[in-house]
Amino acid sequence: MFAAERRQLILEMVRANGAVSLRELARVVQTSEVTVRRDVRALEAEGLLDRRHGGAVLPGGFTRESGFPQKSHLATAEKTAIADLAASLVEEGEAIVVGAGTTTQELARRLARVPGLTVVTNSLLVAQALAHANRVEVVMTGGTLRGSNYALVGSGAEQSLQGLRVSRAFLSGAGLTAERGLSTSNMLSASVDRALVQAAAEVVVLADHTKLGTDTMFQTVPTDLITRLVTDEPPAHDDRAGGELQALADQGVQIAVAGAGGGETGPAGGRQARRDVGLPGPRRQGPTAPQLRSAPVLGDPPGGDRPARVADLRRR
Repeated sequence: MFAAERRQLILEMVRANGAVSLRELARVVQTSEVTVRRDVRALEAEGLLDRRHGGAVLPGGFTRESGFPQKSHLATAEKTAIADLAASLVEEGEAIVVGAGTTTQELARRLARVPGLTVVTNSLLVAQALAHANRVEVVMTGGTLRGSNYALVGSGAEQSLQGLRVSRAFLSGAGLTAERGLSTSNMLSASVDRALVQAAAEVVVLADHTKLGTDTMFQTVPTDLITRLVTDEPPAHDDRAGGELQALADQGVQIAVAGAGGGETGPAGGRQARRDVGLPGPRRQGPTAPQLRSAPVLGDPPGGDRPARVADLRRR
């Protein structure tokens, strides 16, 4: 493929998806990340796109939200590794909330193996993934269906979450920075995500490395409310993503990094290796950066296949 053809294809992918990682661009155009980085730099010089933390985005600062069909094909290996690790945090009999997104959908598929679980969600895709789970109760919010991501939003969804209390919330988003926290490009989705956060004692953010350092219009979770970030290993050359991880850790966010390329394989075929950035003590105290520490390989929760019970939160 000639350089002009590569760059046209790169530009079409960014326009279609809003944001694409260098790794994904290299895979599609069948060349090295070094070559893709050179192409992206040339397109940026023409004002056709912006480089952003290991990827490329539409020009103009804030990225727009991609539709579900586009997002479901981006960073699939990374999302799988993140979902494997996040599922290992959930215990039998726990009550949690799970927000909308392609990464949280992957998480839900793994939660189907956790018996006695109660999952509150505004996502039709999360509910579908758990529909035939063994001893998993699915509680759906009310609200208006937002077709682009199959999520229930609006005042009905927010009101149905009032008075709810669960152990933790698992959320995704369009961008994550140490300065502003988790954000998304849709106002209605952001409002419901904030209501999900209010219902949880802890907040776990699921975000692959392409979202690190990306800022979008509407803040959903400020950094000081994020308990843990589950992400994948940024490319070695992506110093900005690594710096963003360190900045998040400095502010008290515990970081678990799932290996999308080098981790061991668990019983269900998902890679389970992780490393954690430990908390340096109480949140937001002390200037010393936390040190990396290794953690054991985590296995999948036990399985089963009995149908789930689906309830409407408005009747509870």
